[in-house]
Amino acid sequence: MKRAALGWVLLAACSAEPKPPIATPIPVASAPPPEPAKPEPPKPEPTKEEKAKAEALAQLEKERAKMLADHQADLARWTPELRAEAQKLLARDFKSGHEALVAVVASKHRRPASPERDKDRHPVETFDFYGVKPNQTVIEFAPGEGWFTEILAPVLAKKGKLYATNLDPKGPADDRMTFYGQRFQLLLDRAPEVYGKVETIVIKPAAPSLGLEGKADMVVMMRAMHGVVNAGSLDQWLAEMHKALKPGGTLAIEQHRAKPDAVPEESAKKGYLPEKWVIEKVEGAGFKLAAKSEINANPKDTKDYPDGVWTLPPTFRLGDKDREKYAAIGESDRMTLRFVKAKAK
Repeated sequence: MKRAALGWVLLAACSAEPKPPIATPIPVASAPPPEPAKPEPPKPEPTKEEKAKAEALAQLEKERAKMLADHQADLARWTPELRAEAQKLLARDFKSGHEALVAVVASKHRRPASPERDKDRHPVETFDFYGVKPNQTVIEFAPGEGWFTEILAPVLAKKGKLYATNLDPKGPADDRMTFYGQRFQLLLDRAPEVYGKVETIVIKPAAPSLGLEGKADMVVMMRAMHGVVNAGSLDQWLAEMHKALKPGGTLAIEQHRAKPDAVPEESAKKGYLPEKWVIEKVEGAGFKLAAKSEINANPKDTKDYPDGVWTLPPTFRLGDKDREKYAAIGESDRMTLRFVKAKAK
């Protein structure tokens, strides 16, 4: 029995499944801790020139936004009734330049703020003095925002011709010269009834050229001569104007008048030029002074403002600072000169 029992024990031991070995975990290598991020090097402080450029660009964008808002507001003013009225004005046959000027200056096609300047700018008397007539070919040099264009364009639309210089409105967006070109082009575009016959001459300040040899009866340069003096191109532009005029043609100049002893290159930066110097420069370019007028004189203009002529109305560059004082002075003291084309020296 003992031997039989032992056999069962051995048989049971041989037939039992072996227990699996206990798995030993494989050690996992731990990743090294990430390196701390290196701080970015501080950006260099903008230079004085970079700051000035950024400020100028921001100011330009502010002015462009206002320009476009003003354009939309003026477009809304051009109702079908106003457009019809403008067409009637341009269809009229005027007997004289004076009659045309009186009618145009009184017309509602002008921007609402424009007539407010008539008491300072005397447009009828000034253009009468220059001898503007409806059948003339006229070049308006540097028309700015088009205050005088509003008058000249309808006077000349039916029987005459108006050319106006302009800076390239399709230039670089960050260039202030492009902004000026766009501003004047918008004036022309929003009222084709009045300005559709105006032909622009896109000019490059660094390369003076009009390309209209012997075609013009008159060139008008209204409050613009200081700009070409500042650019160093007065002599070249006077030569171009001389070429563009017919024999005996008129060069009409209105310019902010500096004190007699002013240095032209310095006073031009403030918008002013001495009258004697202007006459000498123009006559030296082949013109002869035919007449001068005090129509636009203003003895209250002291010509010593911190921001030059732009301190006065309508610019008021100082904003509200002493605004009443400058408003009481009015617009600048200006020379009003009429030259005729003579032989170029």
